[in-house]
Amino acid sequence: MRILHGFQPQQRFPHCALTIGNFDGVHRGHQAMLALLRSEADHRGLPSCVLTFEPHPRDHFARKAHNPNLAPARIATLRDKLSELAACGIDQCVVLPFHETLASTTPEDFVRHGLVAGLGARYVLVGDDFRYGAKRQGDYASLDEAGARHGFDVARMNSYEVRGQRVSSSAVRAALKDGDMGRAAQLLGRAYAISGHVVHGRKLGRTLQCPTLNLRFSHWKPAASGIFVVQVHGLGDTALPGVANLGVRPSIDPNDVNGGRVLLETHCLQWPSPLGPEGGYGKIIRVDLLHKLHDELKYDSLDALQQGIAQDCVDARLWFEQHAPSPANTRRQTTRDRI
Repeated sequence: MRILHGFQPQQRFPHCALTIGNFDGVHRGHQAMLALLRSEADHRGLPSCVLTFEPHPRDHFARKAHNPNLAPARIATLRDKLSELAACGIDQCVVLPFHETLASTTPEDFVRHGLVAGLGARYVLVGDDFRYGAKRQGDYASLDEAGARHGFDVARMNSYEVRGQRVSSSAVRAALKDGDMGRAAQLLGRAYAISGHVVHGRKLGRTLQCPTLNLRFSHWKPAASGIFVVQVHGLGDTALPGVANLGVRPSIDPNDVNGGRVLLETHCLQWPSPLGPEGGYGKIIRVDLLHKLHDELKYDSLDALQQGIAQDCVDARLWFEQHAPSPANTRRQTTRDRI
């Protein structure tokens, strides 16, 4: 998948079939829309393109209002969003920085400068709740009218439902907040996962006889948090069982090497000995969060923390004994299931 940051006419495809959105989580509703986009693109002989935003527009308005509560919890990092879009077969993704200039752009200017001049859109597919332009003044009707003036077709896709519930990023966030990883996986069409490069931490885990693989979660407000039973991919031929902490580590000094940032700290229950103690650093891994054990806890001492970790490992092993997840449990839904 070709990835462009901002409008780069000299690098983009001359024309494209386009959809627009935040695509946080790339859930089953998104997947159905992307499958339809690819079908329409193939029919027209055009490459498929996704226009998305970073940061999330609501992050921008939350900062502007000095009210962080207005920002949505983030399901996926940009890396994982782009990875999922590529897995859906999208040819090109344009990541547009969302800032005050873009927020104040009129609907007509957004169409003229962005969709037409910036992307060469010949077909635009949007969701049933799509809005665009300053103060969300643009809607499907105005986009359809603009398409007639500028020479591109416009289509709208209705909501996608699973068992009578509309699939949305908000529904995924609610499931993750509740720690209902099964429900989240049903909405996503796969296990909820976080991927990235393994980074150095304080190496406190070694002192506690519990070495960890640390991934930074780039957003300050993850949709999920707590202690999870996980599987780790990328360290060998098979997935490794583990237990992980996603959050801010309330028992650890906030001035540690990671500066109090959100981390996913994963301890493999069966560390592959060929890697050695330093073998994970710099590797790209994916961690599937399968089951939530409990929220983050603040321990009064390192001894208490070590005892808590030991109990989490016992509980994780018990969960694996009872559930024995197979690769089929964490694979993406088939295309047939998504459309």
